Amino acid sequence: IADRIRSMGIPVIMGGPHVTFLPEEALQHADFVVRGEGEIPLMRFVDAWESDRDYRGVPNLSYRNKGSIVSNPARAFEKDLDQFPIADFSLLKDGKQLKILPIQTSRGCPYDCSFCSVTGMFGKKYRFRSTENMLEELRRYRNAGKMIFFYDDHFAANRKRAKELLRAMLEEGLIFKWSTQVRADIVNDDELLDLMKRSGCHTLFIGFESFNPASLMEMKKKQTTRDIIRAVEKIHSHGINIHGMFVHGFDSDTWSSVKMTVDYAKKMKLTSAQFLMLTPFPGSEFYAHVSDRIVLKDWSLYDAHHVVYKPLNFSLSQLQWAQIYSHVKFYSLFETLKKLFRKNWIAAGIAVYARIINRQWKKQNKDYMEMISAIPCEKRKVA
Repeated sequence: IADRIRSMGIPVIMGGPHVTFLPEEALQHADFVVRGEGEIPLMRFVDAWESDRDYRGVPNLSYRNKGSIVSNPARAFEKDLDQFPIADFSLLKDGKQLKILPIQTSRGCPYDCSFCSVTGMFGKKYRFRSTENMLEELRRYRNAGKMIFFYDDHFAANRKRAKELLRAMLEEGLIFKWSTQVRADIVNDDELLDLMKRSGCHTLFIGFESFNPASLMEMKKKQTTRDIIRAVEKIHSHGINIHGMFVHGFDSDTWSSVKMTVDYAKKMKLTSAQFLMLTPFPGSEFYAHVSDRIVLKDWSLYDAHHVVYKPLNFSLSQLQWAQIYSHVKFYSLFETLKKLFRKNWIAAGIAVYARIINRQWKKQNKDYMEMISAIPCEKRKVA
């Protein structure tokens, strides 16, 4: 898209995680790249563009100057998120018809999982919008019949702040059906779980990742299998749905650990689950760790649903089949019927939908599966 637009004589500027970590690649297709958080750098860029076009003072900017790539120093992460304007979704085509509204309450994550690029993009320090600033946005949707997805990387990284926001929502009667991403350790705070349920929490998206203790240590997850089981039991006791996310492909993973993870996911009666491929995303520690094992550089495959590097204990096709196996087993007809028998209509509906998506994926990726099956398997020793 960028190449086509540039061919029409229109300048292109890019931003986001991928180009933040690979600006030189991005500048093959764009005129400018804003690395990291872009609100203030983009405004500085516009000022320069509309005046003397001297970009030396624009923070976070990468661009070409006389044939060479220049990357200006990055500014510190912005502490005051309240200064940024609230998103106006009515400006989008059909924006008023959005059923689920994406709202961000914080940036950054104090954890540093090896496969994640969040800390490289937004930092380890947790920064959040003030409660009043959040209420100002939520008031726009009072009685609008909208669902809210708080798309923070970890909504409850600061539990005191999360509880303050939820209490304020309850006091103002701003009750929505809402979902968000959290870690399993939120169950250590019963008051937080109670506030979540009373304020309308519908589903919690939780990265459990694996039931293989060795893999959890390898990814620096800082949680145990016992933590996972306890978290599910406690969240279910509050009547909140759980979407569990798991990752296959760590060097500690084997077919046995894959099957064990799927078996546990079924036993825990999760509302829904996703089994993803470990993917070396630029900006993550894992990307640097396996750089010599990356086989496929087609970025369209970097969606956590395709294998792109050589794992230790699987061939590429074997690991891909491990993911297919996981979804087939978790969303089997038998498991779907059990959900119907328990009158868990939401889980049953998702299961039916997932079965359709799984069949479509296999049809659409037939050529890809043939390609990775032809790649020879190498057994590798990892130091």
